[in-house]
Amino acid sequence: MDMKKLLIGNQAVAEGLHDGGLGVVSSYPGTPSTEITEFLSKFDDIHSEWAPNEKVACEVAFGSSLAGARSACAMKHVGLNVAADPLFTLSYTGVNGGMVICVADDPAMHSSQNEQDSRHYAMAAKVPMLEPADSMEAYTFAKNAFELSEKFDTPVLLRMCTRIAHSQSIVETSEKQPAVLKDYEKNPAKYIMAPANAIKRHPFVEERTLKLQEFAENCEYNTVEMNSDEIGIITSGCSYQYVKEVMGDSASVLKIGMSYPLPVKLIKDFASKVKTLYVIEELDPFIENHVKALGIECIGKENFSILGEFSQATIAKAFGKELPESVSADSAIPNRPPMMCAGCPHRGLFYTLAKNKITALGDIGCYTLGSAPPLNALDSTLCMGASISGLHGFNLARGKDAEKKSVAVIGDSTFMHSGMTGLVNVAYNATNSTVIIVDNSITGMTGHQQNPTTGYNIKGDPASKVDLEALCKALGINRVKVVDPYDLKACNEVVKEELAVEEPSVIISRRPCVLLKSVKAQPPLKVDEDKCKSCKRCMTLGCPAISMKDGKAKVDATLCVGCGVCKQLCAFDAIV
Repeated sequence: MDMKKLLIGNQAVAEGLHDGGLGVVSSYPGTPSTEITEFLSKFDDIHSEWAPNEKVACEVAFGSSLAGARSACAMKHVGLNVAADPLFTLSYTGVNGGMVICVADDPAMHSSQNEQDSRHYAMAAKVPMLEPADSMEAYTFAKNAFELSEKFDTPVLLRMCTRIAHSQSIVETSEKQPAVLKDYEKNPAKYIMAPANAIKRHPFVEERTLKLQEFAENCEYNTVEMNSDEIGIITSGCSYQYVKEVMGDSASVLKIGMSYPLPVKLIKDFASKVKTLYVIEELDPFIENHVKALGIECIGKENFSILGEFSQATIAKAFGKELPESVSADSAIPNRPPMMCAGCPHRGLFYTLAKNKITALGDIGCYTLGSAPPLNALDSTLCMGASISGLHGFNLARGKDAEKKSVAVIGDSTFMHSGMTGLVNVAYNATNSTVIIVDNSITGMTGHQQNPTTGYNIKGDPASKVDLEALCKALGINRVKVVDPYDLKACNEVVKEELAVEEPSVIISRRPCVLLKSVKAQPPLKVDEDKCKSCKRCMTLGCPAISMKDGKAKVDATLCVGCGVCKQLCAFDAIV
């Protein structure tokens, strides 16, 4: 039964995949893709799970496809880097049941360490990519992607971006297709990618690309709106929305919904009908380069930035249109950068590292915020798992003195994602590296998803729980210490002790995230103003619950969770 709903793009993708006959979804959370799998987990007629990382998730989806089920995995753009290994060979093997790989790009890096453009993966791996421009298209493209996958024997990339993923629009859902398990037949020549077989599959990939390009010429995903013979605009995704809002019917538009492979005849025909052709796309000149390679003149990145997100103002300014009046924030309003929450268990550890002037190689997670003032506790953040491998390399380069003053800091979920192999390398190649696993009992930065160390699965049901202490010892680390980061004295002693030893070691800084429902806050602390000497030592923690008012420290009772870390710093017993 058809039904109209107001959905964010990620929920539309989830419902589209479900209604398209999805059987299995495996993902690793990553903003802005996380909600796709969270919404899918609410359906009891499919299997959904959080995998340790995106590579595993993609391989689980492949296995389910191989077995004959329609499958999917979802990840953010940097997650596709992790899943790139199976992706490129999946292009050769093709599929049995339809397989969709959802990837969400993050222009402007709202929650990411780079601004890469995932369309290049589609071209490099030679697999089709669909790119919806609103929630309705997100639903339709996701649902139809399974048929596209099975028709052309290929995984299909579905590209979202932050704005489409998290903005709402009307979706008219359609009848759910029953999940059908196709027959599985042993086929070594198709699925065993030893060189002799892979050589024979490469021509298939090239032939498929030609067929897909022909399909792109007349497919439902690429649409033309002829309004003017003066201005023609080729655009896609969120940029299409900005173009239509600013230009209305004053320009003709070719909206690209199939980002790869791009059509040739369709673009040539559209270009021939307009006097001036523009290509408007966020990030890289992916479509623009294709258009210019066809020998067609167009205006692109010389007018539209290769950096960040666009907006209605971006389009209006480029076409010399007046910008509508808008209200700007008062410049006197203080900047409010992201920060660790009041009572965050990581704060005590980072204070210890900063106080001892320890070089700390960081990782990806909410603890990355330890790099911010006033703690300034981190020296690097590269990618998932890089803290441990990077520390090993740092110590190799700088020697024994560095080993005594440097650590790696990595979260429990990130350690399971890609920290384990780095720790094996530390043990195997023997640097006296100290690795600190900050275990807050959840995957924090992306919104409290379960992971293999929490003891619960995606639906909140009990699941096997990785014993981090036993795991680290099994990986070759003999010294594993557990410390409560709320105990500053214990933190200081353990960090100094492990840095001093002549062997690799792991410190597990363990305290649940204060935002977990199971964690009960303690009564808020307060400041005895008569005892406060205005030394501001409590301010060095960077806790948002602490401020200075009229020369005295003040604790905001609405924010304070009573962790007591600040109390341990006050030499005058003014915090009670």
